[in-house]
Amino acid sequence: MLIHGLLVTSLVMSGAPAAGAKARVDCAKVTCLALTFDDGPGKHAGTLLDVLKREHVPATFFLMGKHVEELPKVVRRTMAEGHAIGNHTYSHPSLPTLLDQEIIDEIRLTQDAIQGVTGRRPRMFRPPYGHTDDRVLGLAGSQDLSQVLWTGTTLDWKLRDSAKIKATVLRLAKRNGVILMHDTVPQTVQAMPAIIKELKKRGYHLVTVPTLLGGRTPDAGVSFP
Repeated sequence: MLIHGLLVTSLVMSGAPAAGAKARVDCAKVTCLALTFDDGPGKHAGTLLDVLKREHVPATFFLMGKHVEELPKVVRRTMAEGHAIGNHTYSHPSLPTLLDQEIIDEIRLTQDAIQGVTGRRPRMFRPPYGHTDDRVLGLAGSQDLSQVLWTGTTLDWKLRDSAKIKATVLRLAKRNGVILMHDTVPQTVQAMPAIIKELKKRGYHLVTVPTLLGGRTPDAGVSFP
């Protein structure tokens, strides 16, 4: 099946519909936006999940393997509440600087950690810092992973200001966009209720990356968007 020019295959690791969520959204007919969070789960992830649950908003989380091992209950909750989960390596290195086997180890350790907690292996992968190349993409593909980047990054780790983070999200928001944030940044979590309220007011349907692609993920070794 072709969506946005990409060959896509059936989704794994999307999770069940979020608690209280509406019927499946068709992003070919409505204005969708995917909110994504990297580097977690962190100590503020539970608060973020509370906000998303209250607002009936599913999101996409790219998790680090070592943090999955530290906070398995949060990871199980993330999946149970209908959020999509992806691989963000074990220790967050710049992958192009590593040897092939080192890259594979970073990916596999995280796949194993997430599977050990949730019973499922992710199908999506996001390289730390967005540092990637054809070699990294090919190695991710060899592990049955597609690569998910973004259309806009908030640089929330640098801003550390809730008002500025909100303003940046609203500036970056566009139809079928993928916004990068971090649940490890407390100001991002603090800003989330106001961000969600304003995005909904502007007509956005907030969805996971797989929903953005019609309920599917790109084939292994393919990069989106």
